[in-house]
Amino acid sequence: MEKYVQLDNVNMVFETKKGPFVALNDVNLSITQGEFISIIGHSGCGKSTVLNLVAGLLTQSSGMMLCAGREIAGPGPERGVVFQNHSLLPWLTCFENVYLAVERVFGQKESKTSLKQRTHDALKLVGLTHAEQKLPQEISGGMKQRVGIARALSMQPKVLLMDEPFGALDALTRAHLQDELMKITAETNSTVIMVTHDVDEAVLLSDRIVMMTNGPAATVGEILEVALPRPRERLALANDSAYHGYRSAVLEFLYHRQMRPAA
Repeated sequence: MEKYVQLDNVNMVFETKKGPFVALNDVNLSITQGEFISIIGHSGCGKSTVLNLVAGLLTQSSGMMLCAGREIAGPGPERGVVFQNHSLLPWLTCFENVYLAVERVFGQKESKTSLKQRTHDALKLVGLTHAEQKLPQEISGGMKQRVGIARALSMQPKVLLMDEPFGALDALTRAHLQDELMKITAETNSTVIMVTHDVDEAVLLSDRIVMMTNGPAATVGEILEVALPRPRERLALANDSAYHGYRSAVLEFLYHRQMRPAA
């Protein structure tokens, strides 16, 4: 399968008043098309820094970063980002928030009718056709996150980047959106990189879990392949021994081996 995202010997150093701070050291990671990757680790291990580098919001200090065979040199429509904060413009409706992204990517080559249809399709994909004309303050937190996902998907990105997208939601809403995300990614064959603190979320959603060592100078400690068949049903996995084995492996790393990088 084609490698959509590739990080080779990536280092990230921030200049601070106290001198250089090494956030990431020698990070290597290859992600193939259609793969769902979770990045997990303790606070300060550089999870969001990796995501921001792939998004092009940061530039690595050294090393090589590629997306779809091209060097990552800044943000681009082939990489859609969903943040923990939905980042919707409060004075625009749900439809208008998504339409802005569609117009930016496709506005030079498609008609307004086509752009509007893309927007309708994206909101339909996340089950929000009924809320298209509502303002962000008129909908729930979970619905706002779904608009954020629709906005990212509307650009037809090669890679969907998600930075703890469900972290601020209550448990039931979070579970519902996790299930919706599994359906959407199966339907679109999206390549997903998600940062999370939640072990159960990582095991439920991922094909592989990238476990980061503690910072500073964080790196990839271990990568766990999650060979659970898809589609995955939350209730069925509750009593699945393989699921619990993967969960235990991640917890073991986080609590006992997080300081030791892979050989």
